[in-house]
Amino acid sequence: MRQYDVAVVGGGVAGLTAAIYAAKAGKKTAVIEKQNRLGGRAISNKKKGAYFNLGGHALYHGDALATFRKLGLSLQGNKPSIDGYAIWKGKLLTLPMGVKSLLTTSLLSWKGKMELASWLTKLGKLDAHRYDQISLREWIEGNLQDPMVRNLFYALTRTASYVVAPDLQAAGPVIKQLQNTLQGVLYLDRGWGAAVDELEKKASEHGVQLLTGNKVISIGHCDGAVQHVHCEDGTPIEAKNIIVTTPPAVTHQLVPDAEATALHTWKEQAIEITAACLDVALRRLPKPKQQFVYGIDQTVFLSNQSRAAYLSEDGAQVISMIKYQGQETCPEKDLQELEQALELIQPGWRDELIVRQYLPKITVCHDFMHMKRQENPGPAVQEIKGLYVAGEWASHGELLVDAATASAKRAVQHILSLEGKEKDGW
Repeated sequence: MRQYDVAVVGGGVAGLTAAIYAAKAGKKTAVIEKQNRLGGRAISNKKKGAYFNLGGHALYHGDALATFRKLGLSLQGNKPSIDGYAIWKGKLLTLPMGVKSLLTTSLLSWKGKMELASWLTKLGKLDAHRYDQISLREWIEGNLQDPMVRNLFYALTRTASYVVAPDLQAAGPVIKQLQNTLQGVLYLDRGWGAAVDELEKKASEHGVQLLTGNKVISIGHCDGAVQHVHCEDGTPIEAKNIIVTTPPAVTHQLVPDAEATALHTWKEQAIEITAACLDVALRRLPKPKQQFVYGIDQTVFLSNQSRAAYLSEDGAQVISMIKYQGQETCPEKDLQELEQALELIQPGWRDELIVRQYLPKITVCHDFMHMKRQENPGPAVQEIKGLYVAGEWASHGELLVDAATASAKRAVQHILSLEGKEKDGW
């Protein structure tokens, strides 16, 4: 029987973050991960010298970036230029993101340009929390007048949040995320796997036991308190506190009698968001200026992350394309749409292709801030002492990886608060 103060189930960004903070607080901590490598959906794969993330990844000015910096991660990489284009009715038009592009774009009328200029000026000062209780569509339709400005905001918020559900999305968190994106994003050298490697190193330095290749099959509890984690290999791991970072449905399955706890509510209210992702490494770009493109009348987005980060050992251009998906998905149709958009942006790209990666339906998040939510998940499962949840789905207003790091810290903070300890340097 292995004994720990804190056992973390799942070795993705949330799990590693929680483990590091628990260990920094003096807790004997272990991470249990079913795969043989850590990182979850934040891993990077190397193919023919090119580094591919699992879908499009960008580090915004939110909780994750602040957390990684406080933990001492180097975060090698750069901010890309936001000079870009928009796809509208099968054509590429200048994206109005700065003064020059705003004046020259044919995407907007003069009236629309004035309205967008006004919003770009005041957006950063907006109190996003005022709009937490209304949908994104209600906010856009109620505050923006010009139809094309509305279309542009739908595209911007879709890309910032990775979600195509304006009637469901709570407006406040998305507006906050858009404010973060306007401060610039960071593309990481060698992909997000480099950040995972640094998190793993930090965890090891703080004494965290990293138990990879270990599948958890149940989380034991008795008399209203956690007792242990059971693994597939038969090894019981005893812990006073267990932080589970698996998806809500999986977490529900791992905990006996979960129907009688808040885990049931969190599972039932969860709405999964997915995307189709096409990544390509090209010898060169047929159209070097066309490296950053928003779909306006289609839910696609293209970014050449190589314009800011080291993602190839031989100078290849590594392009990430995303189709943000709704409820209806079709792998073949989605791939065709992505390839057609790539042909519009980089005509003849197939002649320059070195290697590609297509992910037809990868999970972006297992839940998000939406209007049907009954309550925000975690950090504690009140019915079972010592049981906590974390992950991108355990959001209290944060989006994507920011929700993963914020929820991880909330869980550890709750553990420490029960012992009368203050959080240190968070």
